[in-house]
Amino acid sequence: MKEKIAFISILANAVLAGGKITIGIFSSSTAILAEGIHSFMDIFSSAISYIGIKISRKPEDQKHPYGHHKFEVLAGLLITLILFGTGIGIIYEAYQNFLNPSPLKIQGLAFGIMILSALVNEIMARLKIHFGKKENSMALLSDGFHSRADVYTSIVVFASLLLSKYWIYIDPLLALLIGLYIIKESFSLGKEAADSLLDASAGPEIEEKIKSIVKKENIELDSLKTQKKGSAVTANLEIKLPSNLNIKEATEISKNLRKKLMKEIETLSYVAIQIKSHEIETNFYKPDVSPILRRGFGIGRGFGWQRRGRFKGEIKGAAGRGPSGYCVCPKCGYKIPHQRGVPCSTLQCPNCKINLQRK
Repeated sequence: MKEKIAFISILANAVLAGGKITIGIFSSSTAILAEGIHSFMDIFSSAISYIGIKISRKPEDQKHPYGHHKFEVLAGLLITLILFGTGIGIIYEAYQNFLNPSPLKIQGLAFGIMILSALVNEIMARLKIHFGKKENSMALLSDGFHSRADVYTSIVVFASLLLSKYWIYIDPLLALLIGLYIIKESFSLGKEAADSLLDASAGPEIEEKIKSIVKKENIELDSLKTQKKGSAVTANLEIKLPSNLNIKEATEISKNLRKKLMKEIETLSYVAIQIKSHEIETNFYKPDVSPILRRGFGIGRGFGWQRRGRFKGEIKGAAGRGPSGYCVCPKCGYKIPHQRGVPCSTLQCPNCKINLQRK
């Protein structure tokens, strides 16, 4: 949906830009012509949003094993910089108007296109901000606040037309306040984008959800680390299970926990669960993982989900099939049958006094 909203935004800005430029030329209004050029520049920011969202939806590959989600964040950061520049520009114009105030005049046709522009931008701002928050889209949120800035600019024009006859400085004062607000919002959005690019945690809300789900499953959570990667979230958990459970039972509990987490937290795209009490680690990706990624990580197929299990390199697959083979001394060849649950690396050769290796 966010991709469609970004594309509609491009079309809306194109229509507004064409209308304003046409009316500006025929009415000889420099102000409306400038607004038309501004709307034309808005097409650029909406196009950045659309491209960023489009690239972020590409599947994982060998070069990007965690997907392309950060391209959307990068697009959002670029739009935030444009938003910051818009705020600086408005403050500069306000300063110039304070030095040289002049009464505002605008023709009826030009006034009409400004009202239409404000309405369209407000509708698009609401759509982009709503779906940006819903789908955790940094690019759509940034573009939404950019559209909202255009609405505020139009409101300043309307208010100034009504009040400037009472106080000539009302226009630059309102413009200054709007410019400061836009800069404040750009800093807020920029911080969020930077956090996502620097792999900051997913935040207390997501982490509390994960902890709550683990607790409901009567599982002891030893540690939790999360990362926000654009619109996606990854999680690494360390859990403890009763030591009397065998490998198969422990792995099954881990698999069920992963399913619960993936189902109840939509933004969660990758989960790694390490069972400390059994020395098992299982990694899980959502079903859209590419064949290249599955081969690169040794992830098998099963029930539409990809997974990898390990018992210090001695368990084949996540099903917990019993180990076999020998523990062998790499120096003298001494060997003993491998025992289930006892890693070879913890045993020593009685002759050479070095750790044994699995064969």
